[in-house]
Amino acid sequence: MPFTTFSTAEKYRYQNGFDSHLESSAIDGALPVGQNSPQKPALGLYAEKLSGTAFTAPRHENKQTWLYRILPSCAHPPYAPTPEATTEQWAKGEELKYIPNQLRWDPFDHDESKDLDFVSGLKLVAGAGDPVQKQGLGMFIYAAGKSMDETSAFYSADGDLLIVAQEGDLDIRTEFGWLLVRPMEIAVIPRGVKYQVFLPSGPARGYALELYQGHFKLPELGPIGSNGLANARDFQVPVACFTEDVGRTASEGGRKHTVTVKFNNALFATTQPHTPFDVVAWHGNYYPYKYDLGRFNTIGTISFDHPDPSIFTVLSAPSPLPGTAVADFVIFPPRWLVGEDTFRPPYYHRNTMSEFMGLITGGYDAKRGGSGGFVPGGASLHNVMSGHGPDAASHEGARGAELKPQKVGEGSCAFMFESCLMMGVSEWGLRTCKKVQEGYSEESWSGVVTHWQGAKGLEIKSHLV
Repeated sequence: MPFTTFSTAEKYRYQNGFDSHLESSAIDGALPVGQNSPQKPALGLYAEKLSGTAFTAPRHENKQTWLYRILPSCAHPPYAPTPEATTEQWAKGEELKYIPNQLRWDPFDHDESKDLDFVSGLKLVAGAGDPVQKQGLGMFIYAAGKSMDETSAFYSADGDLLIVAQEGDLDIRTEFGWLLVRPMEIAVIPRGVKYQVFLPSGPARGYALELYQGHFKLPELGPIGSNGLANARDFQVPVACFTEDVGRTASEGGRKHTVTVKFNNALFATTQPHTPFDVVAWHGNYYPYKYDLGRFNTIGTISFDHPDPSIFTVLSAPSPLPGTAVADFVIFPPRWLVGEDTFRPPYYHRNTMSEFMGLITGGYDAKRGGSGGFVPGGASLHNVMSGHGPDAASHEGARGAELKPQKVGEGSCAFMFESCLMMGVSEWGLRTCKKVQEGYSEESWSGVVTHWQGAKGLEIKSHLV
C-alpha cells in the first residue's frame, strides 16, 4: 500500500478519473471541435452516440459517449441464437432457488481445457431480478483456459459487468482501448460496450457481478469529508486504439468477425466482415475503467467498536430508496485494528442485505482457512436475515486476544457483493459445480461456546406490571 506491486508490469497508457468527461484520439484531428456530429466527420469517420442512460436523464446522472469510428455498429447481418448458451450458464430468474441457509463454496475449478474462454467460462452462481425490466443483478464465477479468438467480440445488453480478477491476468480489448486487469484489480465494462479477453499469463479465474439496474458510483463520504475510501483520481480509463480491418463497404472486404451479445440471459451472434474495434476517437463519460484495490484508503475506528462494513465500500449502485444499494462492492484489505475493549473481527449479525463474499488472496480474519474453510477462489452467501459472523475458533481467539495495535490481512484481500435484494442460487451454484461445503454452518458455529455465567444469586426483574 498505497498501491499494489504487481508481478506483471503495466503496458498501456490510461486517462485518470471517475465519472469524468474524458476524450481520447488515436490520430490528431479525429475528434470534431465544438460539435458532436459534423456533416462529414474528419478522416471519413462515422459519428455514433453510445447512451448509457435515457437522453433525458438528469445532467448529473446522464451517461453518454460519442464514438468516431470507421464503420457504424449497425452494419452487420441479423443476430441468431447461439447453441453455446446453456440455461446452466445463464439461468433465468424463475430458475433460481431461494433458500435461507448459509452457503460456502470451496475454490471453483479452473477450466483449463481449450474449450472455455472468458465468456463461455462465466457461470451464474446467484442473482435476483430481471434484465428485461432493468432490475437486479447476477453474481458470477469465471474460469477460463484460453483467450477469446482475435476475430471475436462480446457485449452484454443486460447490464454493466464488474470483474474481480483472482488468478491470472486479463488483457481486455474494448471499443475504447485496452485494459490490463491483474489480480488485485477490478474492471467495469458498461452495458453495450464490445470487448474481447486475452489470457497473457495462462488460465484465469475470478468473480463478476452484472448490474442490470443503473450504474456504479462512488459512495458518498458524509462526515469523512472530501477524500478517503476509493478516490476518483485512481480510476484508469483506456486511450483510443483502433484496427483497420475493413473493406470498401460494410458488407465486403475484411476478415470475418463474430460478435456475440448477451440479451435477456441468452446469447445471440452475428458475423460481419469488419472489426468492431475501429473507434479512432471518442469523448464522453460512459466508458470502461479499472481500479487497483491497493489504492483504497481504508477508514476505521481509532477508539472502540467495529464500524459497519459499509465503511469499506469501493463502488455502489443505488436503489430508488435513499441509502440502500442494489449492489455494493466492498473490500477488506490490510488494515490496522486499535479499538480498545473491542471485539475486533466483524460482529455477529443478521442483515436486511444479502452478502456474497469472495477471497482474492491470503486469509480472512473472521473465518478459518485451509481445507473446508474460506480460501482464495471460494465464496460464501449469507442471504437476507440469515445470521452469520466469525466461526467459533475465530471468536474465541478474538475474545481472548491481547488488545494491542494489530495489523490484520497483510497480503490478503477479501471482498463482498452486497445487495438489498434476496439472492436466488442457480442450479450450477447449488449442485452442478459440486463445491458447496455441506457442513459449513455446523463446522462454523456448532462449536460456539456458551459463556453465560448464570443468574444464580442475581436479582431477576419481573416482566409483569
